[in-house]
Parts: sequence; C-alpha cells; structure tokens
Amino acid sequence: MAGEPPSAGSPTGTGPNVTEFTRAAGRGPARLGPEPEAAGGELVLDEADRSVVALCLEAVSKRFHRGFEEVVALDEVDLAVAAGEFLALVGPSGSGKSTLLHIAGGLDRPDAGRVLVGDDDLSDLSAAERARLRRRRVGFVFQFFHLIPTLSVAENVALPLTLDRVRRVDPPVLDMLERVGLSHRATHLPGELSGGEMQRAAIARALVSHPALILADEPTGNLDSATGEAILDLLTDRVRETGAALLIVTHDTGAAARADRVLSLRDGRVTSSRHGAGDGTAPRRQAERSGAVTGAAAGAISGAGVAEPVAERVAEPAGRAAGKPEI
Repeated sequence: MAGEPPSAGSPTGTGPNVTEFTRAAGRGPARLGPEPEAAGGELVLDEADRSVVALCLEAVSKRFHRGFEEVVALDEVDLAVAAGEFLALVGPSGSGKSTLLHIAGGLDRPDAGRVLVGDDDLSDLSAAERARLRRRRVGFVFQFFHLIPTLSVAENVALPLTLDRVRRVDPPVLDMLERVGLSHRATHLPGELSGGEMQRAAIARALVSHPALILADEPTGNLDSATGEAILDLLTDRVRETGAALLIVTHDTGAAARADRVLSLRDGRVTSSRHGAGDGTAPRRQAERSGAVTGAAAGAISGAGVAEPVAERVAEPAGRAAGKPEI
C-alpha cells in the first residue's frame, strides 16, 4: 500500500469517510470509532521473510461422536503453509476439510496435536487471546459470507478493527472497499448486494487488518464462474502483494489449479500432494529446510475506545446471524 489515504474529513480528503457513510444512510451516529489514531500500516514481507512458516499443524486429530458412532474427522494430519504460499485443500464432502480450517484458525480445538500460527501455539492461548489473534493475524472468508445484516457494508468491513479498539477505522476501510470495488456500496446493507458483492465485502473484512494468514472455506462455492474467478484474483493478488499465506478449502478444480500446492484429504488423512500452477514451492522449500516456525508476525494494532453505537448494534444481530463464528 503506497501510504495511508487521508481521512476524508480532512481538507485533503478525496471522498466520504465511514462516518459520512453512516450518516448518509440515516442509520446511527456519526462515526465508528474515536479519532485520531488509525490502524497500523500494511505488512509486506520481503523474499527473506517468505522462508517463514505462517501455519503449522503437527499430528492434529479430531473426533466427533454421532450417537454411539465415533467419527474421525482428522487423523494425525501434518501440514505447513509458508508465508507467501497459496495452498489448496481438496477432497470429498465429509473428508475433514472444513474441520481442519476451523482448527487452523482457532475456531475449534483439536483432540490431539499442535497448531501454530506463526510462533504461537494455539493450545497455550486463552479463549480471549485466540480471539485477539484471529482479529489481528488471521483473515477468514466463509462460503456463506457471515455479514451482519443490520450493519452497512462499511461497518461490516470495519468490524474487526472496531472490536479491536482501533481509533481510526476510516482509512483502512475506505482503502479496502476501493480495492474490492465496493466503494459505491459502502452505505448499503448486505441484503441489497449480489452474491459476488457480498463475498467481496466478506473478503474486504477478512483483509482489512492485513492478516499474515488467510483462511478461505469454499470462497467460490455460491458464485458463478466469472465472479468466482474475480474473487480468486482478489485473494491471490493479496498473497503476491503482501506475502500473506493463503489456505483455501475447495471443491472447485479451477481454484485448486491456481494454487502453488494442492493437498488431497480423505477420511481425515492427507492422501496426496502435488504442485499447482502458482509455482510457489520455493518459499515452502526454504521453510522446510530452515525448520523455522518463527511466525509471519503481523503488526499489532493499537488504540482504544470501541465505537459504542456500532458495538451495541452488533451485539444482538450477531447472535441472530446463523452459524456466525466469533470474529
């Protein structure tokens, strides 16, 4: 990112800020968070940093019980994703792909094994610490978007920053909306968007805190082929620009083909690995040779003062959003 855009409320601003988005739509108070501090700068990893392992799963197992039947979702899975690598995980329904993704992001916990995001072992973190890590260092993109229906697009995108008590959310939110082509939709509610626009809003929310790790569960599953290609372009461009690690779960063979590496999962086990078209194997091999699991550290976002009006509006609708995970 070539520097932070000016706050639109200043004399040099070039457009309306999130404050004005909210006021123009006639919903709620004037701003999302107290000024004047903004979110931290974008993390861009250089070539040396791309030897770092952003995500590591070591002998991870997970079982569920269905009545008297034990279902093995994951069976001693080992997996590593290097900074700057795009890894696709494929396999039939019920093979454990989504379970692996949720465990990788700290939304669920394994029965056995270790999960490291950078150099943080998730088993050593409290629930509050895991939530903070997700907000600051992990970006989730879900198949069903999980946008809060009573918040505008701009407010949905700002939500991770608002919950993380970032003082000025306008610059990063405006920048991300511009990047995904949704500036003109900033004041709209999710129900007023097309499927592709909702997914782009979800991606903007996932990327607004500049995570070092992006986890995407069937990001093209509900989209037509052209829109799906555009969504993949957004994600892969982000990986190439910033050196973030990207792990996608997909049934889409076209999406998998764009990855640097493709893993197949069946009955909770990794059954095969092959190179994709992305040619991102060099960073992975460097990481394997170095043995470093030292973390693709994303800058911590500082600040104080959650915007109370948005927080209040989030609390009740968030509980109604079916299946909405903790952000």
